[in-house]
Amino acid sequence: MRLFLAISITGAMQDSLLNLQQHWRGIGVRGYFVPAENMHLTLAFIGEYGNPDVVMDAISSVSFTPFTIQLDGAGTFHDTLWTGISPNESLSACVRQLRRALAEQEIPYDRKKFSPHITMVRRAEIIGSMDKLLQQLPTDTMDVSEISLLRSDRGKNGMIYTKIGSIVAEV
Repeated sequence: MRLFLAISITGAMQDSLLNLQQHWRGIGVRGYFVPAENMHLTLAFIGEYGNPDVVMDAISSVSFTPFTIQLDGAGTFHDTLWTGISPNESLSACVRQLRRALAEQEIPYDRKKFSPHITMVRRAEIIGSMDKLLQQLPTDTMDVSEISLLRSDRGKNGMIYTKIGSIVAEV
């Protein structure tokens, strides 16, 4: 099964991102707009791995305190349109701990440098200039107190993410 660790985007931040998608549609962006229930910030992509219990055991060793993330900017990577997250030492430290826990249990994961972003549109076709896209970008914040292990399955209308388990911040 295809697995990854992520922060699910909820509340006011999710609402702002949905409004941003509406704005982008209105200025002519086309593509597959990520639905609200799929909005997330990937912390570690594991990929095909058959034993989620081993992953949960590994990440259960990680402790973190609640922290806040903030939206910051937008950009493209090939045909993907995303919004960024402000640099954040608490987030970076949490990612390092999670990845170390995976490595210690020899659970393979994508070792690319962590670049915090939320995918907004896949197979994006942008009409006009990026300047229009970068106007009216939200800067909402969201408190993070849970990190989830998600399974990704291809459905007939796009990806379906299922939460397998999670770890919760220590207060």
